[in-house]
Amino acid sequence: MAKVRKAVIVGAGLGGLAAAIALRARGIEVEVFEQAANLGEVGAGVQLSPNAMKALRAMGVEQDVLADAFEPQRHVVRSWDSGREVSATQMKGVYAQQFGAGYYGFHRADLHAALLKSVPLACIRLDAHCTGVQSRGGTAVLRLADGSEHEADVLVGADGIHSAVRESLFGPESPRFTGVICWRGLVPAESLSGGLIAPDMTAWFGPKSTIVTYYVRGGRVVNWAAFCEADDWREESWRIAVDHGEVIRTYAQWHPSIRTLVEKTDRLYKWALHDRDPLKAWSRGPVTLLGDAAHPMLPYLAQGACMAIEDGYVLAQQLNRSDLTVEEALLAYQKERLPRTARVQKTSRERARVNQLTSPLARLRRDLTYAWNKFRHPERHTYQIEWIYGHDVTASRAA
Repeated sequence: MAKVRKAVIVGAGLGGLAAAIALRARGIEVEVFEQAANLGEVGAGVQLSPNAMKALRAMGVEQDVLADAFEPQRHVVRSWDSGREVSATQMKGVYAQQFGAGYYGFHRADLHAALLKSVPLACIRLDAHCTGVQSRGGTAVLRLADGSEHEADVLVGADGIHSAVRESLFGPESPRFTGVICWRGLVPAESLSGGLIAPDMTAWFGPKSTIVTYYVRGGRVVNWAAFCEADDWREESWRIAVDHGEVIRTYAQWHPSIRTLVEKTDRLYKWALHDRDPLKAWSRGPVTLLGDAAHPMLPYLAQGACMAIEDGYVLAQQLNRSDLTVEEALLAYQKERLPRTARVQKTSRERARVNQLTSPLARLRRDLTYAWNKFRHPERHTYQIEWIYGHDVTASRAA
């Protein structure tokens, strides 16, 4: 059977770096091609649940990433106008025992920098724009905009929702606008009065909107994101700054703490949420996809980065098998991962609908269901997503 000596990864985001770490740990040479001119991540929050943390632990990087993390006390659902606590699930002190790892909030730049420590900069080529990929005699070939070609035993497209690798494999297909936009911001905790933002991962449910708040950078900064149904703006970039006024007007009837959080935000950004349907296949020959390139996630379950990290671990494990060829290993990777990621994608979509109900009667019915479920099973997550958090891609596998 073929031994994988070299892998090329397109994309140096969280998923691409996780895959690089896992592959290098198995003695596979890795070269990462990133289209950006500089390494780094946008100034936004990201959450990793126990399923992702277990994979990072097996990769040997858990302690590095936890250096600037924050572990919330609870997951809390609050009512949009009164701030009433609708449902709560204890996380800190419970999840490590229940699922084998904790749940943490990160600044994306901190998490990215922590992963970079385990990938030598000599392995990463910047300002490298992928124009296509192909298989040539069983070898994966990456073509760049500068005309150069780069060969490897396997090629991994970790280049996001607008993946050039995905388009090269399966043809052009534009992501679908979901009808939801998002505003986001970061606020120094010291600028907020005590108790305004609890040390929880909080989801505020309201008509046509969800607002999420949680701490990052060891509790020094509050990250917030507001998802709102709209049909008049479709720009997808995470880096477009906007005026505070439009956010304050949108949430004028919401709880006063939301307005305070927006007013205390220095720079406020806006983007549109796009989506794709689950693919039936990720791989062709020695080329495959990973993370958002394969299965972009809406943010309502905070699983985008988590699924990409899981992908990277499983991919490395399958490629390390001596009983499979490269193509067989990629098909085994796809077979293991595709059903789970498709289910998470679909559940995230449904979560958006449930969160943002417009009918007062429907919202009351939802909240009463949560209360009844908590009365019957107080230890369970409000969303009943133990199947996500309890999954362990490292189980029965050599690290």
